[in-house]
Amino acid sequence: MPETRMPAPGEPAPEIRAQVTGGGVFDLADHRGKWVVLYFYPRANTPG
Repeated sequence: MPETRMPAPGEPAPEIRAQVTGGGVFDLADHRGKWVVLYFYPRANTPG
C-alpha cells in the first residue's frame, strides 16, 4: 500500500475518484481550477 500523507497548505490535492450517493462517480480532475470542498463521513452507513 502506498504511503499517504496530508498535503501542505497550497499544495495540489491528490487525485480523488469516488462513488457518490445516488450513483455516479466524483472525479476531482473534472474540477481542476475550481474551488471544491469534499465533505464525507468515512463510517457512515457502516457497522461499528
